[in-house]
Amino acid sequence: MMGNFLTNQQIASLVEAIQSAEDHSTGEIRVHIDSNTENRDAKTAFDVFKKLDMDKTAERNAVLFHVNFEQKYLTIIGDIGIHEKVKQSYWDHLHDYITAEFAKGHYYQALKSAILETGLELKKHFPVEGENPNQLPNEITFS
Repeated sequence: MMGNFLTNQQIASLVEAIQSAEDHSTGEIRVHIDSNTENRDAKTAFDVFKKLDMDKTAERNAVLFHVNFEQKYLTIIGDIGIHEKVKQSYWDHLHDYITAEFAKGHYYQALKSAILETGLELKKHFPVEGENPNQLPNEITFS
C-alpha cells in the first residue's frame, strides 16, 4: 500500500518520533497517509482531522500531517490553540521544507524532521505541568 515511499521500519520509527515529540508537551501530533483521495484540497485533511477527534484535545493543540505521496500533496493542520501561537508563516515554512524534501525523495527524513520540529514548538507553547496523558494515539493512520 505504501508503494516505495516508506518501509514498515520507517513507519515504526515515525511513531517513535511522534512519542518523543509529544514528550514534555500537552500537544498531540498525528500523521495520516492517504492513498485514495484524488482531490488535492484541504477539505479532505479537515475531514480526517475531525474523524481522528483531533479537535477534541484539552488545549486545542493537535497537529495533523496529511500526506498523499502519489499526488505529492501535503496539508498541515494545526488546531486553533497552536495555530494562534505560531501563526500561518510557521506552517508555510514547514510545508515548504517538507515538500522540497519530498521532491528529492526524502519522504521519511522530511516527515521525521517535521514531527520533531513541531514537537519543539509544542513544548515551547504548551509545556507539561504535572500529568501528561496521551490524548490521542500515536499510530500513523491510512486511508
